[in-house]
Amino acid sequence: MERRSIIHVDMDAFYASVEQHDQPALRGRPVMVGGTGARGVVAAASYEARQYGVHSAMPSSLARRLCPSGVFIKARFERYREVSQQVFALFSEISDRIEGLSLDEAFIDVTRLTGADPARLFETGLQLKRKIAAQTGLTASVGLSHNKLLAKIASDYDKPDGLVHIPANEVQRFIDPLPIRKLWGIGPRTASRLHQIGVFTVGQLRQTSRDVLAGLFGNQADSLLARAAGIDHRQVSGRRVRRSISQETTFPVDCRSVDTLLEVINRQSTAIAERLAARNLAARTITIKLRSSGFSTITRSRSIGEHTQSAGRIAAVAGQLLQDWVDWRQGFAVRLIGTGVSSLALSGTSGASATPRTK
Repeated sequence: MERRSIIHVDMDAFYASVEQHDQPALRGRPVMVGGTGARGVVAAASYEARQYGVHSAMPSSLARRLCPSGVFIKARFERYREVSQQVFALFSEISDRIEGLSLDEAFIDVTRLTGADPARLFETGLQLKRKIAAQTGLTASVGLSHNKLLAKIASDYDKPDGLVHIPANEVQRFIDPLPIRKLWGIGPRTASRLHQIGVFTVGQLRQTSRDVLAGLFGNQADSLLARAAGIDHRQVSGRRVRRSISQETTFPVDCRSVDTLLEVINRQSTAIAERLAARNLAARTITIKLRSSGFSTITRSRSIGEHTQSAGRIAAVAGQLLQDWVDWRQGFAVRLIGTGVSSLALSGTSGASATPRTK
């Protein structure tokens, strides 16, 4: 099998770094991007804020207690998408095989450019870092290796602003000392079961008997051992399609007004339609999600006849789901409402048709 050359780029504390770049007074200060209300959630934290224990998905109220000197900023996703497009344009200058994982993260297969030459791969990664900094004023951590697993580990190895290459003849030296959670696909539950048998590092996992792993994980044993050896045959997919796109809103005070909820659905549908159009996608399934004041969560979905990018179409179906579903005579109070779309396809393919968007 041909040895590939893979780059993994992960923009450092992306949302927070954009805010610090755009507002120089915030540089060097702990910045938290996300919901500013009592029920808000941190979407991103600068490295200064992380020193206080703040991290993404943390309730804003807890983040404030951990970092009372921190600055909270409402997210500006249009701005983040604008910067992301600049970064991805730089990716496209060196390869047409780009697998975007999010606005701030991607795999790039540069085999056609560098071959299997480690020196050329390193120089390509270095030049890409410099171009990102010159174009955006932001730093990126860049990992280089011959497969996706190792490139991702490498980008995380020396954050922020790192540039790490894991060559084929030094794989175990790099990864054996790492915690098992650094391996793709090992989450908290798998890690906990491995910890119970004394496996804490990648090297320990690699040296664990297959029979022992099979007793715990069945057919997954071979996959675990392969990853612990740094083996990954996944290709960079340049036409990766997201499974879903959604927007959620948490109310500072429980909402009991159908009209208010429909207004929120309209705003969410417009944002979703813009994201679909930006990615050249269309959706066939619309979903709404409600969380009550008692924290019970319910979802309802409906599939339509053809794929669409229309904000009006998405809002109409979501609004109908809301009104068909909730019996407001029972005094239902909403803490959170979300609108989402799934069954995505590239617009113009797989039966997808782009419907004009309605503002």
